[in-house]
Amino acid sequence: MTRTNWAERLAADPAVTPEVAAAVRAALGAEDAADEQSPGSGIFVRAIRVRGFRGIGPAAALELDPGPGLTLVVGRNGSGKSSFAEAAELALTGDTRRWSGRAAVWRDGWRNLHEGNDTRIELELVAAGEPELRITREWTETAEFADGTWTEQRHGRPPGPFRPQEWAAALELYRPFLSYSELGALVDGRPADLFDALHRLLGLDQLTAAQERLRARRLELERAARAVGEERAALAAALGGLVDERAIRVAALLGAPDPDLTAVAAEIDTVRKDPGGIDRLLGIVALQLPAADVVAAAAADLVARAEDLSGHSGAEADLRVLELLRRAGEFAAAEPDACPCPVCGKGTLDAQWRRAADEQMDRLAQAGSALTTARADLDRALRAAGDLVKPVPAELDSWQPPTAGVDPAPAAAAWAGWAACAHDTHDPAELARRLPAAHAETELALRSLRHAATKELDRIDAVWAPLLPRLRAWLEAATTVAVADAELRTVRRAEEWLKTAAADLREQRMAPLADHARRIWTGLRQQSNVDLGTIRLQGTANAGRRVVLDVTVDDAGGTALGVMSQGELHALGLSLFLPRATVPDSPFGFLLIDDPVQAMDPAKVDGLARVLAAAARSGRQVVVFTHDARLAESVRRLRLPATIREVQRREGSRVEVRAGEDPVRRYLADANALLRTRQLPRDIAVELVVTCCRSAIEAAALARIRRDLIGAGIAHAEVQRRIDRARTVWEKLALAELGAADQVDELNDYLDAEHRWVRQIVRDAAAGAHIRIDRDPADLLTGTRRVVAWLDR
Repeated sequence: MTRTNWAERLAADPAVTPEVAAAVRAALGAEDAADEQSPGSGIFVRAIRVRGFRGIGPAAALELDPGPGLTLVVGRNGSGKSSFAEAAELALTGDTRRWSGRAAVWRDGWRNLHEGNDTRIELELVAAGEPELRITREWTETAEFADGTWTEQRHGRPPGPFRPQEWAAALELYRPFLSYSELGALVDGRPADLFDALHRLLGLDQLTAAQERLRARRLELERAARAVGEERAALAAALGGLVDERAIRVAALLGAPDPDLTAVAAEIDTVRKDPGGIDRLLGIVALQLPAADVVAAAAADLVARAEDLSGHSGAEADLRVLELLRRAGEFAAAEPDACPCPVCGKGTLDAQWRRAADEQMDRLAQAGSALTTARADLDRALRAAGDLVKPVPAELDSWQPPTAGVDPAPAAAAWAGWAACAHDTHDPAELARRLPAAHAETELALRSLRHAATKELDRIDAVWAPLLPRLRAWLEAATTVAVADAELRTVRRAEEWLKTAAADLREQRMAPLADHARRIWTGLRQQSNVDLGTIRLQGTANAGRRVVLDVTVDDAGGTALGVMSQGELHALGLSLFLPRATVPDSPFGFLLIDDPVQAMDPAKVDGLARVLAAAARSGRQVVVFTHDARLAESVRRLRLPATIREVQRREGSRVEVRAGEDPVRRYLADANALLRTRQLPRDIAVELVVTCCRSAIEAAALARIRRDLIGAGIAHAEVQRRIDRARTVWEKLALAELGAADQVDELNDYLDAEHRWVRQIVRDAAAGAHIRIDRDPADLLTGTRRVVAWLDR
């Protein structure tokens, strides 16, 4: 249904409000409108080529007519025919349903034991209006199954990487491969798998996606509302047990059927401005003074440095003498000869004086250096002591109004005394004395304040503080839920409306597919008393999904799994597979079916042959791989148009594919080949030709028997019972011509009167293996061909 159809349906429903219609349109409109990549259309298989894979050793090819028609690929178990089917599936999908989900042992044998060093599979496809396409997978000798190369090549173009994503959607929706193991799984596998396959085929994925969007949004809104309700109840219970006027007020608001969120917000905002000053209390608890031993060490260092400096008190005069001698030396150095002392006028500043003055200046310089060092050490000690002292912190400023039990004033006063120590640097001894005392006093006051602040924090934490973040978070969530309440009501109504509309559309689209499946089942059932009734999808894409298959047995109702045999279940699986794989929208013109005949009785084999031929007539290339000769026999007997390929496996996994012939033609061809074999002794050749002629007549008689008796409505089992009773070639001929194996005499009379030549040919062919005949073997072969044509009339 197009979006226009949905718009019309929404507009036509008077119960749909504009908001609900908008929600439905939004859910449908969110579907990705981008076109899916498609592999093309009208795709047929031209060839499957295999080397070193599964049961096929040296390279072998299965050539097919790339167009509509029925092809049977027959061969014994182990002949390699299923290896062709698996190779085609693997080349296109990258896996096979036969291996998928199985133990590793199923996958371990993918290489052929005789020629597995260089494994290659190739699928050649043709499509209308497109160049032929070859899809190839190759593995070197050491490559694992998941490795190897996967390429595609169109005619006239170089090969490139195969792009499986272009095929994935079509292969999932219109899967053209079916193996024996899948037949049963279509019906008795997981109920959801068949539901999903049919649901996608009906084009309901857009509806499923839209419903899932609405459902996801509804669940999201409902979860949010439920979480808000549960948290509101939990908060009300927690607040109700507290003896705190703030908690009592908020608990009353939360206990109302429809809480006033504005009032709750006001209470929380008021609490947020509460003068209790939690942050300030936390700051008080974090306040720390320098450790007492650090303070004591600083005071001791001050005392030591002051004493050291006082020990150099006489060095001041020495420094003045040093300066006087330095200047006298400079004065003497300016005079070329000795000169009298400019200070006393008596002494002479000569060389001897200069030597004595230099020695004295060295001694005085050392004393001055010690004094400078002592002063620097004292300055450092004063700075270190001053660095320990900090101003009164803001946390100790007076509070207005004060918090009960927490008075920072004593600690602030003590800290102020401690801070004043920083100004006593003029008297190091006094500073050294006051520093430890002020520290001890401040530490005592601060310890008492921290204890009070901690007690107050404990009280607040135990009563109120932990609930504040929860209250704020709940208020935010509750506000969001309140705003989304109208949307939740709209989404619920939109989801319900779309669910009902989708169920109606599903039934409409399922009806023709179910009718097709029932028609196929009618062709397959063949003497079964099980009739297929309603086929419907039950449940939703989210829960309880399954396909309901109603059947009746002799007009009594039942379910497929409860009343059907294994062969009937496989036939039912085929009835469900063919409609899916042959819908007009499928890009695949081919169907590859592996061993569908197993567990089917002869009557259903006839039905299967007709159904497959009908699918081929509808424009499909139907390729069936089977080891059961009954399907080929049914196709020949029912004169259905089909191509038959025979697969034979020889030593070393050497697989050959040749055109298949019915038994009659094969015996005649073998006889003709024997006549042409000059190396064969004459007597042996004659005996073998006669044997082939007899076998050809018997095979033609058996084909005539089955065609006439089954066509007359006689059950397959009864037909086989009559054939088993006809032991000789004459009894088989009597059963074919007269309908009774015991009327051999009547047959001879009839042939003598009407077709004497037939009796002569059959007599020689029947007796020649034991009695030498006079007829030329070439003439016998010609006559046998006439008898075969006579029986096929």
